[in-house]
Amino acid sequence: MATDNHNYRKLQKVLEEIFELNQADLDFGIYRIMNQKREEINDFLENRLLIQVKEVLIQHNGDNTKTQAELDEAISQAKNLGVEPDSLEKVKMLKAKLATSISVDQLEQEVYSHLANFFKRYYKDGDFISLRRYKKDTYAIPYEGEEVKLHWANHDQYYIKTSEHLKNYGFKLSSDKKVKFELKEASTEQNNNKEQKDQARMFELFAEQPYEISEDGKILIINFTYDVKPKSIKQDKLIKNALSTLLEDTTITNSFPDIYSLKPTDKNKNRTLLEKHINDFTARNSFDYFIHKDLGGFLSREIDFYIKNEVLFLDDINTENEIDFTSQLSKVKALKQVAQKIIKFLAQIEDFQKKLWLKKKFVVSTNYLITLDKIPEKYYPEITENKNQLIEWKELFKIDQIKVDLLTVKYSEPLSISFLKDHPYLTLDTKFFTENFKDRLLSEFDNLDKNTNGLLINSENFQAISLLESMYKNRVRVSYIDPPYNTKSTPILYKNEFKHSSWLSLIENRLKRSKSLLSKEGIQVIAIDDAEMVNLSKVSEEIYNSHKLTKVSVIHNPKGSITRDFNRVHEYSLFLTPIEGDNYISRTLEKNEKPRKMRRWGENSLRTERQLSFYPIYVKNNKIVRIGEVPPDKFHPMSRNIINENGEVAIYPIDQNGIERRWNFGLDSIKENLSRIAIIEVDKTLDLFLTHELSVPKTVWSGGDYDAGNYGNTLLINMFGEKKFDFPKSIKLVEKCIDLTTKNITKPIVLDYFSGSGTTGHATIKLNRKDEGDRKYILVEMGTYFNFVTKPRIQKAVYSDNWKNGKSQDKEGISQIVKYHDIESYEDALNNLTLKRTSEQKELINNDLFKDDYMLSYMLDVEAKDSLLNIDAFKNPFNYKLNITRNNESEETVIDLVETFNYLIGLHITTLKTNRGFKVIEGVTNITNEQTLVIWRNTEEKDNSALNEFFTKMEYSTRDTEFDRIYVNGDNHLENLKIGDEKWKVVLIEEEFQKRMFDIDNI
Repeated sequence: MATDNHNYRKLQKVLEEIFELNQADLDFGIYRIMNQKREEINDFLENRLLIQVKEVLIQHNGDNTKTQAELDEAISQAKNLGVEPDSLEKVKMLKAKLATSISVDQLEQEVYSHLANFFKRYYKDGDFISLRRYKKDTYAIPYEGEEVKLHWANHDQYYIKTSEHLKNYGFKLSSDKKVKFELKEASTEQNNNKEQKDQARMFELFAEQPYEISEDGKILIINFTYDVKPKSIKQDKLIKNALSTLLEDTTITNSFPDIYSLKPTDKNKNRTLLEKHINDFTARNSFDYFIHKDLGGFLSREIDFYIKNEVLFLDDINTENEIDFTSQLSKVKALKQVAQKIIKFLAQIEDFQKKLWLKKKFVVSTNYLITLDKIPEKYYPEITENKNQLIEWKELFKIDQIKVDLLTVKYSEPLSISFLKDHPYLTLDTKFFTENFKDRLLSEFDNLDKNTNGLLINSENFQAISLLESMYKNRVRVSYIDPPYNTKSTPILYKNEFKHSSWLSLIENRLKRSKSLLSKEGIQVIAIDDAEMVNLSKVSEEIYNSHKLTKVSVIHNPKGSITRDFNRVHEYSLFLTPIEGDNYISRTLEKNEKPRKMRRWGENSLRTERQLSFYPIYVKNNKIVRIGEVPPDKFHPMSRNIINENGEVAIYPIDQNGIERRWNFGLDSIKENLSRIAIIEVDKTLDLFLTHELSVPKTVWSGGDYDAGNYGNTLLINMFGEKKFDFPKSIKLVEKCIDLTTKNITKPIVLDYFSGSGTTGHATIKLNRKDEGDRKYILVEMGTYFNFVTKPRIQKAVYSDNWKNGKSQDKEGISQIVKYHDIESYEDALNNLTLKRTSEQKELINNDLFKDDYMLSYMLDVEAKDSLLNIDAFKNPFNYKLNITRNNESEETVIDLVETFNYLIGLHITTLKTNRGFKVIEGVTNITNEQTLVIWRNTEEKDNSALNEFFTKMEYSTRDTEFDRIYVNGDNHLENLKIGDEKWKVVLIEEEFQKRMFDIDNI
């Protein structure tokens, strides 16, 4: 192999970058996995794959080296005989053959060049971008005859990256001290602009203040910037400069010597702990932005396109020259054969990451917030003794500052039972209590899920939506989201040159994924501003093609935000409502400029046309005192006003000409509309007028209620006593959106998977408090905001409706049960991966017949299987552990298999109890509406005889109709019945878990 030629080295460099082989120092996520296989991958690429190029070329063109050897031998023999070599026919024939043949070495270099050019063209900074080059500087987009086509560069990818790692990164030292990385002056908006040709964003040590040390001396904070630099400056160089600066500082050396402990790699024997983490920090924010939805299909189509347009040049093929024609075909065959194997390998890696991204994630923990009024008093003694709960109540509700009057503070430690009784809307958080306490408390509730008012999920929203699918499919009445606006104030991380494209992928992925949660009458509402309104509108219409889009302009900032040309005071609420049917949006009361008569007139206004709307309304002292009954058909009032013996005036809907007409309202709706009615005397006769009209909402909303300053920012500062969140929505705006979409709907579910500070949940609570409604809310928020703002805000909103300086101003609490979860992240899934190869697999892949196929197609899936879902660990499901990273620290954590399974099968819990060592859940599944029993056990403590005994004592039976399905972990001897062609009544949890967790075909 011509390993010293330029094109081969060029291809090597491209493959090294694509297969992440140049990231040897990174030991997180997919990089750690690739590093484990580095030697095998190198061996395959260099010694088994690229050699195939020459083999294919020789097979079709012959080996010129043999011809050259024959010629050299013939010439040598001629000279030995004293004959002029060129006079011999054999020499002439061999020279002619060489002259007309194509050099295999030359063809080989061309193939290497094409392979390098092809893969480099679509790959940049860790991602494959769909840019099909039609000709120089001209690209083709996929088009299927649509009237209008919305296309963006990342349309066929999942948006993965979030801003959390950019904001938060740290690690613990063995000395119990910590190191944190923080960004200073990260000019995000500047960098949002399209990347200049010779510039890119890079991390650099903050020159003005490279580091800080906390007051207690236990935390080292290293400051970085993330700004545009010329591409001639390399990130590696900036990292080396940072390490050099920090290493030379004796304060750091003396106070935090652990950061210089060695963490060597094969390539870098002297790598320090600090260098490892700086490399990881910069890499986490520079790679893995996207995962391609179908990389194999995309690259396979593109290699064919590339060959036709840039290799064959069909118009120029010389079919008359057989040798030239054959060499061209052999070049194409070699190119395609090797390219397809590289594509196959790349697709395996990308599909594996896609599998991890799309798989349903584990519920890490489950807890409840429960107001004390719902908790039986027998638990109060334990509650009063819980110090951690007391600390939270002090922080959230200032219970140590509650005054009964100006002189007395009704507070003492430990808390008294009478104090708990006097404060029924304090929320108990089960995270502060033992599992035994939690099990006992939850067993007190029948119809647990039905009586749970809210669900809070700490998770990346795509993952949360996926987990919610079976449980809430077709059940959400309204999804209200306030995504990042892609502006300076709400930036997202993305490829520098794909500002709008990356944002569209972020939104499209999540809108499409969440669509199945909406009911048939469900409504999607999206807050947005001008930066992305047009793109969002188009992508929303494509996803919700059976919905109508309405754009409502909201004057949310009356003072305005001054831009170069205009003072912007508005944003938008986009409403997507079903096309079929009507009245999905409730009518609103708006004041009439001039009161309108309540008596109908014109078409369909006569008494005879709706007799139930003809009745008297009694007035006394200019107030409505009661509503009369519908009189008999034979009764005809002599006039519009009739005074009775009590001095009440009975007003009938009779017009000035004495014609009996009807009221706008029937007896069934008049009482709820009394506040809209005014009594006005006209020509010495009392008549009724409507002061407010129930009308369709207008598409421009203005007024103080929508001011995000007063009812967003100020409101939140009053709740917490300090600023904790930028740009919260006006709660009155969100209230209106929810009210318009849920009014008169029984137990509607409100979903917000960009919940931020929790305005949507707070607004739902306020509406329920106001009209005694039973709207339920689901909020999803990721990272630190969840525990810092979202969850505490809900707790405060439950406790009181009025706050100032972080203290409640009233006792208008509301009775609530709120469930909340922490969910495994994509990075948690990556970081728990381990590759294991059995002895049988090792033997098989030593066989050349299997080796390449295994490497190209099966390696990652097969070897990572047990680390994705360890079925063996289901023997003790209450001790299933994963390494979970929270607050920058990775810890082995027991995760909640029980709750995870509930979501996988879509089980709405009626009862949840622990009995004799068995955890028993009864409920109804969402999609199939099956009465379901789930039994969990530690099979090492509760064997099958114990299970059978428990089953009998609980009077369960697989033969009766109490349950449609029974799930049990571990092999068992329960009698089973077939209930369908492929359905059994008793199902192994492990099998169902495996099937549903990786059911990603339709995603």
